[in-house]
Amino acid sequence: MMDLGLLIIRLVIGILFIGHGAQKLFGWFGGYGLKGTGGWFDSIGMKPGVTMALFAGLAELIGGILLGAGFLTPLAALMIAGTMLMAIIKVHAPNGLWSTANGYEYNLTLIAVTVGLALIGPGKYAIDAIL
Repeated sequence: MMDLGLLIIRLVIGILFIGHGAQKLFGWFGGYGLKGTGGWFDSIGMKPGVTMALFAGLAELIGGILLGAGFLTPLAALMIAGTMLMAIIKVHAPNGLWSTANGYEYNLTLIAVTVGLALIGPGKYAIDAIL
């Protein structure tokens, strides 16, 4: 049952991050695409904004694909946790912990989940387990 639980966690988090990456890169799912996200990144001091948006979008998209597939799981976790850490530093930390005040609660939860997956492994229903 543990392996099934790990699969569910990987798939849910992976698919959500694929969506977040697609928002930044392509403007899908209500996102603003590279230009819009890049403009916002510029406004919060992450320059050059479009380049930073490209890096963040790729980290989320590729990290989500890898995590969902259970392939190179530690790298996937690093990509996702890194983007969430940057989100905490650049956006959410000044607002405190709780997400009701736009705090970093959700980002911290995602870091804990992805780092936990990297440490325990993706389970037997994963490409890493096959290899």
